[in-house]
Amino acid sequence: MSVQELYRQKHLSPEDAINHVKDGDFIVVPTGVGEPPALLSALSAQRRRFHDVKVAQILPIKKFDYFDPSTADHVRHVSFFFGAASRAGGQAGDIDFIPSYFSEMPMLIERGMIPSDVVFSLASPMDEHGYFSLSLAADYTMAAIAKARAVVLEVNPHVPFANGSCHIHISQVAALVESNEAVTEVGLPVIGPVQEAIGKYVADMIDDGSTLQIGYGGIPDAVVMQLTNKHDLGIHTEMIGDGILTLVESGAVTNRKKTFMPGKMIATFALGSKKLYQFIHRNPALEMHPVDFTNDPYLAAKNDKLIAINATLQIDLLGQCGSESLGAVPYSGTGGQVDFVRAANRSRDGKAFIVLPATAKDDSITRIVPTLTPGTHVTTGKNDINYVVTEFGVAQLRGKSAKQRAQEMIAIAHPDFRAELTQEARRLHLL
Repeated sequence: MSVQELYRQKHLSPEDAINHVKDGDFIVVPTGVGEPPALLSALSAQRRRFHDVKVAQILPIKKFDYFDPSTADHVRHVSFFFGAASRAGGQAGDIDFIPSYFSEMPMLIERGMIPSDVVFSLASPMDEHGYFSLSLAADYTMAAIAKARAVVLEVNPHVPFANGSCHIHISQVAALVESNEAVTEVGLPVIGPVQEAIGKYVADMIDDGSTLQIGYGGIPDAVVMQLTNKHDLGIHTEMIGDGILTLVESGAVTNRKKTFMPGKMIATFALGSKKLYQFIHRNPALEMHPVDFTNDPYLAAKNDKLIAINATLQIDLLGQCGSESLGAVPYSGTGGQVDFVRAANRSRDGKAFIVLPATAKDDSITRIVPTLTPGTHVTTGKNDINYVVTEFGVAQLRGKSAKQRAQEMIAIAHPDFRAELTQEARRLHLL
């Protein structure tokens, strides 16, 4: 049977396609804009006929009706990383949370520690050989496909066909639906003077020929905006966004000096504009790979001068980072921060940056604290931290004593809190 005949045979309406879901199933959905809106809308509309179905995902973009807490016994969301759509439900206890390092999620799925009964994913149109590209998020989805009883694709002409290990053949697909909705666009974060100041400190420490991993947020993007005059930068990251596209267009990114996969940009998911998605389409300079490849600290560290730039919410005087909760209240998730901090530490001449504004709530709260707020989810531990950057400067902690760390951290705190932090450091016998 030809691939075109297989396609016609497996083509269903969204309402019929979700019949592949059974009570008790664990449905895996890709990161962010890789989520399939027609399938998830159909599942939402019929959610009351199911029992104990779970939909698992990192960073959902749209708040579909199945997020309704009153029907959580029918279909319940499981989060690997909270975002705007899932945060309130997670904080209320209506959404389950599975913490893990992003790089290890495929392994957890392969070993059955995270189930995968069904996969729902957005996909590119099929090529002449019968392959679809999961270009927007290869992440843990490729591992889930290998384990799933049924793979259901939502084929959309606006989804690019990317190179890399992100392809699935029509023979592996149980059903497919078609949609023509534009892929969700996610704009760049707002960048203010604080973000610009932090960005300049970091940008000044990035050498020509470095390879970049850039997390999402105003400060990482502020760094990117100040790198357009650099030369021969490379990209090995988990997320590709419009900030990186800006560097490519400026000529700063060439990937020529990369020592691992030279000439190629590497990422595991995309989050940005229509222009970015068009850039991804059949671009020989870009490959999308599963997250156990992109985020593996050993593999990423094969890039000399690897630069990792990630944000945190709170950090203590020893360098412990609480990047995913406000005290005990969940806010986001572990993601790939630890993966790339460790990769940059392993990399020859690599640098791992943790960035944060010194204060919150109009300078009324210090984000640099003597000890983390009780209940805080520790994301990156003190032994992994290298550079910490606020608008007041750079602290370098790796190899430093507890006393030296406290001194470095107090020096980059907001001046209004330095005396109080010094007093607390003495009480803790750090000074």
